[in-house]
Amino acid sequence: MTTGTTSISGLPTWTRCDRTAAWAALAGHWHAHGRDFDLRAAFARDPQRFRSLSFEAPEVFCDLSKNLLDVATVRFLVDLASECGLEAQRDAMLAGNAINTTEGRAVLHTALRAPPGAAPFSADVHGVLDAMLDFAEAARRRADAPAAGAAPLRHVVNIGIGGSDLGPRMAVRALAHVVHPRLQFHFVANVDGDDLAATLAGLAPEETLFVVASKTFTTQETMANAETAKRWFVANGGTRIDEHFVAATTNVEAAARFGIARTFGFWDWVGGRYSLWSAIGLPLAIAIGADGFRALLAGARAMDEHFAQEPVARNVPMLLGLVDVWYRNFHRFPTRCIAPYAEALQRLPAYLQQLEMESNGKRVDRDGDALPFATSPVVWGEPGTNAQHAYFQMLHQGSDVVPVEFILVRDAAIAGSDATAAALARQHRMLLANGLAQSQALMQGREGGSEPHRHFPGNRPSTTLLLERLTPHALGALVALYEHRVFTAGAIWGIDSFDQWGVELGKALSGGLLARLDGQGRTAAAPLDGSTAGLLAKLGR
Repeated sequence: MTTGTTSISGLPTWTRCDRTAAWAALAGHWHAHGRDFDLRAAFARDPQRFRSLSFEAPEVFCDLSKNLLDVATVRFLVDLASECGLEAQRDAMLAGNAINTTEGRAVLHTALRAPPGAAPFSADVHGVLDAMLDFAEAARRRADAPAAGAAPLRHVVNIGIGGSDLGPRMAVRALAHVVHPRLQFHFVANVDGDDLAATLAGLAPEETLFVVASKTFTTQETMANAETAKRWFVANGGTRIDEHFVAATTNVEAAARFGIARTFGFWDWVGGRYSLWSAIGLPLAIAIGADGFRALLAGARAMDEHFAQEPVARNVPMLLGLVDVWYRNFHRFPTRCIAPYAEALQRLPAYLQQLEMESNGKRVDRDGDALPFATSPVVWGEPGTNAQHAYFQMLHQGSDVVPVEFILVRDAAIAGSDATAAALARQHRMLLANGLAQSQALMQGREGGSEPHRHFPGNRPSTTLLLERLTPHALGALVALYEHRVFTAGAIWGIDSFDQWGVELGKALSGGLLARLDGQGRTAAAPLDGSTAGLLAKLGR
């Protein structure tokens, strides 16, 4: 068992949160003030509460005033960050030190959005970026003005899973209002053949570009879907696989054996859930064009600079991560709800599930010691106002307190001045009113009098993130904010936020089970437990 202060190769000296004096002080603060904190009383006591607990970051205004904390809590959390060496850990990541200790890798997704010469591996990064954006622009030209005798490009099908799917899928939907009008984008991830079959229905091979996204070009689900897509392409009269299939991969040889001639690579210091900014973003680059993709990178870069330069007490990603620690370890809230009041952000909760739970869903620290406290919360959510008519009943009157994160966009992406545009603009104001009302109701509650079922207890915390408009630049800043927030909580907890060994065991076992399902008999895998053997028997194997 390791105690006290620790240093690991690639990291500065660090101290796990529960071994600091600041942690003990924070616990004392919670016992004295935190556990019985009342938001309504706090606003009554402090007329400046909103001003003192709201913070600005690039493209994002963050209101923390409806959270179960005060200025003193923030000071205790900042002290905790100092004792845990948060800023030094951040600097080690940005410098390219091997902070992914279990794999001996640097963590440099920030280098993917840095200007030329401003980060490690700059020449390699910009070489791939320029080539990818040239290809994206050529694809957009094929949609506008195909070569003589050639069919126009109408469909782009991304085949990937995990980070090779969630990021591009989320971003293309979020920026649908600036997507090329003659192109439709499809995303296939699930190995369930229904996913691919439903996507291919109605497509024409000569009008379709397939992007196969797999770093190793061996991901089981992705390669199964890619092989089936190739069979479909040939069976339906498609020619020139090399023109209709492209890959985001580092395994150029395997892609060539598949028939792909054009590949865009990335590096082992780019984790899958942090790969939107790399060649994995090719579908998005085709969708919004080179200028739009560069604006996305610039927005993320602006947030990187905020994260790198602002002191902890004004650093929005750090503050959000510290509040996450406050809620998870002191209030012991096991979950957090994401409520984007923007239909365009409908895939953001799913994206954040992987970003946070795969990063911080760990039970040991960097030394391999079991943690005596909880780490990642369960992250979930749906867009408002749909969510209000689904699970907000539980948020308001259920037995568990669930912190809610509201994301509002001030200006709608609505063009025109006709009656329909005016009606849609008013609907956007209705949307904003609903988002504001839900956070207000969670905090204020309502007395039920003689009717207990009408009682709203209130004092339920929420954070509001406000964007002016949903542009590529703003989306880049928002996603980078969440990345750095996750890093912050992981650094305080002393865990490796950048490996994901938890996904490996099930993948390894599935190979033997697939062999049995393929009829290769009992020798195809190790002996089975009674439940799995019984289920195989029910499946006829």
